[in-house]
Amino acid sequence: MTGPFELLDLPALSRFTVDRREPLRADAERLTALWPKARVIAVDKRGRTMVADKGTRIVDQSALEFGDNPPADAVLLGEQDGVAYWGVPLPDDPTETQISPARAWQFPDLTDDPQLLDLRAVGALLDDTGAGLLTSAVAAFAWHRNAKFCARCGSPTESVKSGWARVCTKCSHEEYPRTDAAVICLVHDGVGGNGENVLLARGAGWPEGRYSVLAGFVEAGESLEACVAREIVEEVGVTVTSIRYLGSQPWPFPRSLMVGFTAIADPAEPLVPADGEIAQAKWVSRDLVRQALAEPGSVEDLLLAPGASIAYRMISSWAAAT
Repeated sequence: MTGPFELLDLPALSRFTVDRREPLRADAERLTALWPKARVIAVDKRGRTMVADKGTRIVDQSALEFGDNPPADAVLLGEQDGVAYWGVPLPDDPTETQISPARAWQFPDLTDDPQLLDLRAVGALLDDTGAGLLTSAVAAFAWHRNAKFCARCGSPTESVKSGWARVCTKCSHEEYPRTDAAVICLVHDGVGGNGENVLLARGAGWPEGRYSVLAGFVEAGESLEACVAREIVEEVGVTVTSIRYLGSQPWPFPRSLMVGFTAIADPAEPLVPADGEIAQAKWVSRDLVRQALAEPGSVEDLLLAPGASIAYRMISSWAAAT
């Protein structure tokens, strides 16, 4: 028997190469010196930016196109090789509507010409630098949109520290970007150590045939491992053992940190999908998972998580284990 499987590589949105150390954010003199040759990523409300070369390259812009100094709503994403990278939010489009979960994973054909696309579509295609920059920008702007008023007194807040904090204009209370912890767990049957079958589920509102591993938010006062056990019982009605950490990935939709685990359950235990939350749940063999990964759409009723998600990395790593 081989050892327990591990993630074969970093999840797509965990990749990052620029220096994002905090002192630079308050170093006005250095930021002023860096601004003329800085690069800027413009991001819209849906977390989309312009990408080219079939989704592999972010189309950034010269900082000087945005003025002689960083705009008040800009966020410093980091510095690399003497170049500062900033994110700037695009103005809201009042005609934009919220997309449904079923549409969230529907992608256009990728072209060499610039396209406005989000992390779901291109997060796994971008290089390490581009993936990290866009992930940070999307997460930061999602927080800014929801932190415009002070949590203590309700007064307006303003962006400070290069976009990494907001301060109340009345009581001076400072707030920082929120991250909500969530667990995501690949449950297998434990046969041979790494299992021969995996438990997959389709969320309510997902497209027909779309399956992934189970996930849920951590509650106040709850450990990550306790959350894994609770969420799986709540979502599909089975008890898990041998809970083990795999890795993590930011998931800025709008502000989650997905903490990945694996666990073991008994396939003989009845599956009871949570009403209104889980549409279907089933055990799937490793051979079928391998086929579904190699040839998407070739296995009936089995479309797996796309490459930008940690779920993809977890499932593909498990499928490659022996």
